[in-house]
Formats: sequence, C-alpha cells, structure tokens
Amino acid sequence: MYNKILEKIKQYDKIIIHRHSNPDGDALGSQIGLRRILEENFPEKKIYTVGDAAKRYSFMAGSKMDEIDDSVYEGALAIILDTSAKALISDERYTLAAETVRIDHHIFCEKIADLELTDTSFESCAGLVADFAKNTGLCMTPAAAKSLYTGMITDSGRFRYDSTTSQTFLTAAYLCEQKFDTNDIYRNLYADDFSHIRLKAEFVLKIKFTEHNVAYIYTTLEEAKATGADTFAISRGMVGTMAEIRGVDIWVNFTETEEGVLCEIRSSKYNINPIAVKYGGGGHKKASGATVASREEAMAMLADLDKLTEAGE
Repeated sequence: MYNKILEKIKQYDKIIIHRHSNPDGDALGSQIGLRRILEENFPEKKIYTVGDAAKRYSFMAGSKMDEIDDSVYEGALAIILDTSAKALISDERYTLAAETVRIDHHIFCEKIADLELTDTSFESCAGLVADFAKNTGLCMTPAAAKSLYTGMITDSGRFRYDSTTSQTFLTAAYLCEQKFDTNDIYRNLYADDFSHIRLKAEFVLKIKFTEHNVAYIYTTLEEAKATGADTFAISRGMVGTMAEIRGVDIWVNFTETEEGVLCEIRSSKYNINPIAVKYGGGGHKKASGATVASREEAMAMLADLDKLTEAGE
C-alpha cells in the first residue's frame, strides 16, 4: 500500500493535506511532517496544509494552516490523516479534489477516500507517516522528523501507553537520526502556566464516580465559558486528570459546547471504542471520543460505560 500511495503522490502537481478538527499533536505532527517530506522530495509540487487553528499546539513550526480557494482543489490530490470518520475531517472541501488518500491508525469506521491505508498497529499517525517515508526511500528532514516525533510523543503518552511497541521505538530511533531539539518539544508540550495548573486543580474537584467506579467530569456550557479556557483545554486537556486514580479503569470527560456535548473517553483496561461508535464517534480501543446532542445522551453513554465496567468485574 505504501508504494501505491507514493505512486498516487507522484501523479499530482498539487497536494492538499487534511486532518481531523480540533487537532492534537499527532494530527498536526503527521500533517506538518508529511508536508515537509513532500516538499523536500518533490520541490516542483505545490503542497498545502488546511484545517482549523492549532491552538495550544501553535508552537509547532508550520502549524499555521494555508487559506486556499476552492479552485485549488481542481486537479489536486487530497490526503486525509489521523481521521476515522468523515464528520471529523477539518475542511470538508477534500471532496472537491480529483482523488483522495487516507492514512490513519484508528479503528476503521467507514470508507473515506479512494485509496485507504488504516493500520492500528501504530501508536500514532505520525509514526505511520514516518514508516511510510522510511520504507519508500523518501528523504527525511530535521523539520519533518521533529514534527513526526512530536506526534508520536503525544499519542503514546511519552511512550507510556500500551499502544507503544518495539515498532514505536524503532521508528523514533529512525527519526532521531535527524538533528532536532527534543527538549524544545517537551518544554512546549508539558510546561504549564500557573493558571492552567490551577484550572486542573479545579477540575480534579469536579470528579465524580458511577456505581462501578467510572470516573467522570461534566462541564456545562456556562461553566466552560466561566473558565476563560478554550474548548480543547477543557475537553481533551482535562480528561487526563482522572487517569491515575487507583481503582478507576474507565474515565470520561463531558464538555458542553454550542454544537453539542464533547465526550472524551479513556480506559486502561477495556475496549471502549464500540460505545464511542454507538454514539457517533470513534478512535482507539482505549482512547475514543464522540459528540452527542444533549446531557441526557451523555448520561446514557455514561450508563453504558458503567455497564461495561460492571460486566468486567
């Protein structure tokens, strides 16, 4: 499949790279990294990256997205990264492209592109993109390697999650053959302003538990606005506050927005992905998400997660 994707890339003079909305480090790392690789190996091609703002990952070089007209998609190849479902793609104009390719590491939910590569054995899409470059003989650059390494760090939890394998470390070693500052990555990813540390403390005090010890936080729209923090910082940024609680195998962070309730679901033990899919989302076995229409639907999801824990006791 790697060679098929490479041949498709070679056929087009314009390539537009998409990823999921509300990007995390992996979505941006794989997107920016692939762009840098293609620019190095195919300098005659026009390469674009599109999508919504990087927000807390704006420290990453190349994270500012291109603003392009619809006409740019004419005769172009669109590559979609790190996305399991159509509804999650940032900038739906990928459908205007002449052809589409998807490279992803999530559990397969639906067909998105003309040519599909989905490999759940990779801890990150960035790792999959790096492996694609390595095995097709494409030249890697320090800038590309740094972006891809950042993506690998974020989706592997600094190589702590059980999605981390020997393949992860081999790919990381390959990227580290390039010269880039890993300390710069870690400083930007994990150094916190005091205001954010205080916000985490406030969210710790909001943690509740179901009958069978599913930990959860529910933040109303009014509460979210009162924090002054952006949606990503509250939703995905705070789900980790429940990750180290002894005796908790599933935890979920619910955040109300104007568009619905964001549900970030995590587990150290159970496959929670089918429940995310049931509510219109997707992701990985132990890290998934969805957006539901109401608090009532969010509580129904919580009840399903509680039953999953009960069944496993």
